[in-house]
Amino acid sequence: MIKRLDELVEKVKGEPSKRLVVAAGEDPHTIEAVAKAKKEGLVDVTMVGNMEKIKHVAGEHGVDPDIFDEIIHEEDSKKAAKLAVKLIRDGKGDMLMKGLVKTADYMRAILNKEEGLLPPGGLLSHVTLVEFPLYPKLLIVADVAVIIAPDLAQKVKMLEYSIKVAHELDIETPKAAIISAVETVNPKMPSTLDAALIRVMAERGQIKGALVDGPMALDIAVSKECAEIKGIRSEVAGDADILIFPNIETGNVFFKTCTQLSGGRIAAIVAGTTAPCVLTSRADSEDSKFLSIALAALMAGKGW
Repeated sequence: MIKRLDELVEKVKGEPSKRLVVAAGEDPHTIEAVAKAKKEGLVDVTMVGNMEKIKHVAGEHGVDPDIFDEIIHEEDSKKAAKLAVKLIRDGKGDMLMKGLVKTADYMRAILNKEEGLLPPGGLLSHVTLVEFPLYPKLLIVADVAVIIAPDLAQKVKMLEYSIKVAHELDIETPKAAIISAVETVNPKMPSTLDAALIRVMAERGQIKGALVDGPMALDIAVSKECAEIKGIRSEVAGDADILIFPNIETGNVFFKTCTQLSGGRIAAIVAGTTAPCVLTSRADSEDSKFLSIALAALMAGKGW
């Protein structure tokens, strides 16, 4: 069972190298993270973007651009994103990464019905691994960045993606908490109804591969002491591996609290696509981008 992100990196090192395709890879943090992933033996690399800028920025930050296996010149960032996606579709890459391209353009290339990476009828979601200094293992959380107000079916899919990631982290039976503000069903709080339904679905075998409970407040999900004080009896309470949030507001606030106030380290990918996609913010650190590459490499070729 992988409990720390450095252990994730070590696991990926033991697997056959995957090909990472970077769309508009011209910013320093992306170049540094990709170069580190290449040095560590996690990936082979195709950079798509302005070749002169890539080489210049790499040189400015102490990275030899020759470390990249291939640099394909494309000055326009939108076209670079489309070309990077095409390389994945053509079997010339196993995973995609966003560089210095607007998120809207990157996502548009991924979601293109004819030329993108989302299967017909598929659901695109965001799965994040979080490592805390004080929590004894990784937390897998969804969705903090893509689905604004997930309905019941979307929450189920988010949970299934998270369970798949957990299994690849060697967590045989992950414990999943469906998060709300309380532990009781309240008709005035729709997230509690969804959580209770998801729990019943899991109990009846409609959702497989995990222990699922909800509704559950965050403190109950991660603190055995809080669960005991409140008299909550649950196999999940105080020991969650997975947190499914009711909406993007709660998920995103949790995510940014982790990174900005709690010393958390993160790795994140877009799930549901035919190949894992790394979607990071310009404000994300080199470390989080490197770890996200490792997570994408772990999930490449595994399917959803």
